[in-house]
Amino acid sequence: MKNKILSVVALSALALASCKKDNLSSKTGFGAHNTKASYAAAAAMPHKTVTGVQSGNLYFDRDTVYVLQGLVVLTATHNITIESGTFITGLPDADNKPGTLVITRGAQIFANGTSSAPIVFTSPKLVGSATGTPHAGDWGGVIVLGKAHVNAGQKTIEGLALTQPFDNYYGPVSGVTTDNDNSGTITYVRIEFPGYILSADNEINGLTLGGVGSGTTLNHIQVSYSADDSFEFFGGSVSPSYLVSVAADDDNFDFDNGYNGTLQYALAVADFNSTHSRQTNGNSDSNGIESDNNAPAEDGTFTLTPKTHPVLRNLTIVGTESTNSGYLYAARIRRGSEVEIHSSIIMGYPNGINFDGTSSFFTSGVSKVEDSFVHGFTSFVLPSTLTLSSTNATSTDANSNFDAALSQPFYNNGYSSLDFSVTGSSIVPAGAGAFATSTWTTGWTLFGGF
Repeated sequence: MKNKILSVVALSALALASCKKDNLSSKTGFGAHNTKASYAAAAAMPHKTVTGVQSGNLYFDRDTVYVLQGLVVLTATHNITIESGTFITGLPDADNKPGTLVITRGAQIFANGTSSAPIVFTSPKLVGSATGTPHAGDWGGVIVLGKAHVNAGQKTIEGLALTQPFDNYYGPVSGVTTDNDNSGTITYVRIEFPGYILSADNEINGLTLGGVGSGTTLNHIQVSYSADDSFEFFGGSVSPSYLVSVAADDDNFDFDNGYNGTLQYALAVADFNSTHSRQTNGNSDSNGIESDNNAPAEDGTFTLTPKTHPVLRNLTIVGTESTNSGYLYAARIRRGSEVEIHSSIIMGYPNGINFDGTSSFFTSGVSKVEDSFVHGFTSFVLPSTLTLSSTNATSTDANSNFDAALSQPFYNNGYSSLDFSVTGSSIVPAGAGAFATSTWTTGWTLFGGF
């Protein structure tokens, strides 16, 4: 089967900046890993259990492993500060609610790791709070709620029961939108083996962001082995950078309800052995990017405003080396969502970019794909009749070895290392991809080796 490539504007053979080669552990299945020494050291530290709705500020120091038992909630006017190098994990409470950190509207998180001492949220099986092999969904995740715009009005956040003894809503407060709302800072943080599925379409992701405002700082964050999405944005205007998604069991980046920030410099790598926990009518629905304007129940015409309109710059989205029926689209833009994709590399999915199966929601000059390389085993863009006239896009048949020619981008498929550098034979436009200007994953990320 021929591969299809979209290469927009300039086709270049320039080699781009190289990403650090990361050694991977040998893995026999999705989520099966060896133990890394730093986790063993954390397991030997004192453990402190934290639970419930907090009546004051919290401070987590690096000399203690903190165990979130059930929902740990910071309410308005309260904050949590986490030292660099701190390990945090989660366990279910007596009601089987997963260990989860919730930052509500008006609360703040200050999780400031460093490249040499990142903050690590991880499986309890890796730090001595539980036994067994770590897997996706071993604990809940991190949820941050803010006061920025949401096109369906204030909503309760997914993944938690509708009724809670705390403010479970995100978005405008009493009709007042605060788009520059500041929920704090998360930087140099890894979130590993999270995810919890309460019911269909009601899941905790690795990092869930509801109505989070532009005053919030999010950068250098890795989510690995999430049982649902790695990163999901419900409305809001926060603009994160330097994000890594590894082996998500559903989508890497998901946008909903009017999100319109800018995401720049991000890497997403699919796992060949993913179990694809998210199912729709018995079929998996795993995408590199998924974007909806709103849910059908909120408005069947998908015209709520402001429109979901993520601006995506310098992304590298990598699927698998061969067709895997569990994966669908590198980018699924549906239900009225708009999108801009600039200077990005998208490859390794059965289909590249799907505009909702119809061109009715694609408006040339509003949704854009520019200066990018987009590959699909079957189609690089759907519907096949769609003309990306705003970019004068052209398509070219490619060889099975991918004309994107990244040195070795495929994860958990018999390879011992990862290398996302662009080779000299590539037709990728100059300046495209996550590592066009720097190697920013060094030191704080982890690809295997647990």
